[in-house]
Amino acid sequence: MSKSLKLFLGISYILILFFFLYLIFSYVEVSRLNDFLYYKELQIDLEKMISNNFYLNLLIFFLFCLIWVSLLGFGTPLLLISGILFGKWIGTCISVLSISTGALILYSIANFFFKDLVYDLLEKKFFKYIHLFRKNEFNYFLAFRLTGGLGIPFGPQNVLPVIFNIKKSNYFFASFLGFIPIFFIMNTIGAGLNEYIKQADNFSFVNLLSNKEIYLPIILFVIVILISGIIKKRIFDDKN
Repeated sequence: MSKSLKLFLGISYILILFFFLYLIFSYVEVSRLNDFLYYKELQIDLEKMISNNFYLNLLIFFLFCLIWVSLLGFGTPLLLISGILFGKWIGTCISVLSISTGALILYSIANFFFKDLVYDLLEKKFFKYIHLFRKNEFNYFLAFRLTGGLGIPFGPQNVLPVIFNIKKSNYFFASFLGFIPIFFIMNTIGAGLNEYIKQADNFSFVNLLSNKEIYLPIILFVIVILISGIIKKRIFDDKN
């Protein structure tokens, strides 16, 4: 493929990204984001929509995640939404599968179209990790995912492995397994938010945090962060 065609496809990809983001945020009633009744209305409408055709909506959400993640979208909103829409168990399963697949698509796109750019931007900063990934790319990339991508934002952390030249199979399965702990916690929080919105008449931050469906996964989240810090120090920091 010629450089001019690669450039054209790369620019087209970026334009599609901005258009897709515009379509999403144009449907949000920004003026009502501070109105608790707005969220109750959304919760009722979403629950009816999901129950009317559960499997179709599951497929739609899966495809949406693929597109969203492959276009450098944030991961956390998807996890909360999947928990709200499908509950913590099914939400975790669909989000892990779809986001892992979307991340693989993004990795493939970056590796094909933007490999030189990724190297120019990230190689010097993360050069010290290259020899680690060459030793056992699956185990180190799994640890990378378990530590939350070393604190790197979700989109860039999906692209970063381009400089390590990780095999796509290792990329996918390490992502899949590494995502499970934190994805389950975030889906649990999303499911808890859904129940709180359904039962509460008005918003109270104190009542929200006193709900065990919220504070228990938050405690788990803190524990996972601490464990991730230990893994990061022992596997990555102490090796350099």
